[in-house]
Amino acid sequence: MVTDPIADMLTRIRNGGHARLAKVLMPKSQLKREIARVLHENGYIAGYGDVEGAEKPTLSIEIRYGDDDRPIIEGVERVSRPGRRVYVGTKKIPHIRTGLGIAILSTPRGVLTDAQAREAGIGGEILAKVW
Repeated sequence: MVTDPIADMLTRIRNGGHARLAKVLMPKSQLKREIARVLHENGYIAGYGDVEGAEKPTLSIEIRYGDDDRPIIEGVERVSRPGRRVYVGTKKIPHIRTGLGIAILSTPRGVLTDAQAREAGIGGEILAKVW
């Protein structure tokens, strides 16, 4: 049993990229699907979807690589953890690598990037940083 499923998801994506895998599989949840949506919209992964015919609900994430055959995701960091939640207001949302990365936030309006949350004028829980 995994105590932090979001950290497990991010680790599978990072390790899959280092291992040059085309896609990685993980147990599915609505929050993981929303994080995958945000990563896909921002160009960090090539695609995502449900695995048909799997015994348990499974999410598939296609890893995206650059022209030099290196994964687009250089690093990920889990910020808020089950034992230590990190919440921020609108004015305290961090800029990741001076705008070259994104922070993924869980807000009252759903899972958003740092830029989307700033634009909407809402804060929330910082789930992870991706660059």
